Amino acid sequence: MSSTVKNVDSLSFAGKKALVRVDFNVPLNEDFTVSDDTRIQAAVPSIKKILNDGGSAILMSHLGRPKGGPEEKYSLKHIISAVEAALGTPVQFSSDCIGAEAESKAAALKAGEVLLLENLRFYKEEEKGDKDFAGKLAKLGDVYVNDAFGTAHRAHASTAVIAEFFKEKVAGYLMESELTNADKVLGNPERPYTAIMGGAKIADKILIIERLLDVVDNLIIGGGMSYTFAKAQGGSIGNSLLEADKMDFVLELMEKAKAKGVNLILPLDTVIADDFSNTANQGMANSGEIPDGWMGLDIGPKTRELFGKTILESKTVLWNGPMGVFEMESFDKGTKAIAEYVAEATRNGAFSLIGGGDSAAAVNKFGYTDQVSYVSTGGGALLEHMEGKVLPGVAALAE
Repeated sequence: MSSTVKNVDSLSFAGKKALVRVDFNVPLNEDFTVSDDTRIQAAVPSIKKILNDGGSAILMSHLGRPKGGPEEKYSLKHIISAVEAALGTPVQFSSDCIGAEAESKAAALKAGEVLLLENLRFYKEEEKGDKDFAGKLAKLGDVYVNDAFGTAHRAHASTAVIAEFFKEKVAGYLMESELTNADKVLGNPERPYTAIMGGAKIADKILIIERLLDVVDNLIIGGGMSYTFAKAQGGSIGNSLLEADKMDFVLELMEKAKAKGVNLILPLDTVIADDFSNTANQGMANSGEIPDGWMGLDIGPKTRELFGKTILESKTVLWNGPMGVFEMESFDKGTKAIAEYVAEATRNGAFSLIGGGDSAAAVNKFGYTDQVSYVSTGGGALLEHMEGKVLPGVAALAE
């Protein structure tokens, strides 16, 4: 982490009201209960430090993508009980994040108490980075803490602009550990270093893939993006995902990898189906030999073995993006196998960083969260940090 950014340990919160930007953008079931509280649990250590010091915590977050005003399904009141359970303490709620109710409830907070504000994105000013809106939020606390790494790449009112209003502004423990762990795979990683890139689209990962070519020994490509590689090399991919406008880029990438001495590893075989459905007819095909009317939805057994061999020989592993449609049981074997290999490599002494989003969800689903070195809570933020971009939420904390 930048030496000019302080963390929560640099302050005593005794008698102070800490305005804390958390990332409580959590998934909710149909009955509005929290289905995965990973992000809430991740914020607990910073909040407890504030309370244990004798301070009070005012928590602010967004949830979902409301369209331009309050929407019942995106209200943070749905998560109160999950936050109370995680913290082991009652949580008060303000049905607005600015204005009279928020101000009076914040003013009345006593040491050790917690107030949760309503969804910041019920105001369009939040995403616009509006300074007046940031000022209204800033009125609520004495100290600003940003522990929302998942939104650190956004220059929103509550993640970046608000810091201008505070003399004392610090990073939470989660923010700090995210940056520290990301830097482990960027700075001087132990070798061999393998990056596993999956997911649907190359377009989302162009910059990170290009940056990785300068640091990794092995680059494994799986998931939906691998079919564009197969097609670009003259293969047939049936109805599989294709980014036709990225075929030239893919061929250039393969040349670059060769020139830089990076071992670029592509799938050998693929699990195919005649429909995008868990119950579709299935088959197996060699990569680039998918028949018309069929689509690739997961890596095949030969590919799992090939990828696994490289992962087990690695000392540093970065994984971002699933190997197939792991949400469907019929097509989750590739992603599950990679999770197992990464866990095994970690047991053998490798450092493994799981890059947020779907990869984090997959590791969680298959029960490997505790068997890897670090699971990032921020997909987009992690990628932008690794691309070398300055994250507005981090820059705003610098003194």
